[in-house]
Amino acid sequence: MATQQPSPAPSAPALSRPYPMAKTGYGKRSVPDRSPARADAFALLPARERYVAGFVDHLPDGASMDVKSLAKQLPLYGQQAVGSALRALSVAGHLRRVRCLVGEGEQVRWVFRTFWSRTARDNEWWGTQLAAEGRESSPVVPAATPPSGAPAEEPPTAPAVPQQRTPEPTPAPAPAPAPADAPSPAYLALARLGRADSRLALSAADCAVLEARAAEWLARGVTTEYLTQALTAGLPGQIGSPVGFVRRRLADK
Repeated sequence: MATQQPSPAPSAPALSRPYPMAKTGYGKRSVPDRSPARADAFALLPARERYVAGFVDHLPDGASMDVKSLAKQLPLYGQQAVGSALRALSVAGHLRRVRCLVGEGEQVRWVFRTFWSRTARDNEWWGTQLAAEGRESSPVVPAATPPSGAPAEEPPTAPAVPQQRTPEPTPAPAPAPAPADAPSPAYLALARLGRADSRLALSAADCAVLEARAAEWLARGVTTEYLTQALTAGLPGQIGSPVGFVRRRLADK
C-alpha cells in the first residue's frame, strides 16, 4: 500500500507595508456602480497610464492620492511621471481631483479630494456624481511653467588655453560603476508585471517582499522574460490581492 505523503503546510500570505492613508475623508473615494475588475479594464490607455491606473484601482478607499505619496509607492515612476499620468487619467474619465470648501464659520478651508472610477466617465456624468456628493468643486489649476520665449543666457566663455606642441593623449574615462542601491533584476521583473497586466501592478514594498523568491527563479537559470510569462499566463478573472497572487505563483510554479 502506497504511503501518502503529507501535504506541505500552507505558507503565510505575503504582506506588504500598509498603504499610506490620508486623513478621514481626504483619500481615494471610489464612485458607485463600477464595473468588475477585468484584464482589459484599462486596455485603451497608454502603458504608463495603464500601469498607474491598475495600481490606483487596487488601493483601498482612504489611501493617500497625492503625487508624492504615490511616487514613493510606485517602483517605476517618479513624481513628474505620476503627476502626468494622473492628469491623463482625469482626461480619460477615470479620476477627478476636486477642490472643496470644508468646515463651518471661520474654520473653513479649501481641501482636495480624489474620486476614482474604474469605468471611464464623461464630464456630464462626473458633474452629476459630484453634485450628488453635495460638494462644491473647482478645477485644479496646473502648476505654472516658465515662459518658453524668454531668451536663454549664454554660458560664460572659458579662457583660451595655448595649444601645446605635443599634446598628451587623453585616456578614455572609466565606466561609471553601477549604484550600490540599483534594483536587482528580480525586483525589476516584479515591478514590470503591471505593464503586462495592470491588475498585477505591485508597490515598491510588494516588490521588496517578493524579491528573494523571484531571485530564486533567476538563480536556477530562467530569464526575466520567462519569469514574467510564468507569472502572467492564464490569469483568473478576479485578482483580489496582487501581492498575494504573485507570491502564490512564485511558490506553486
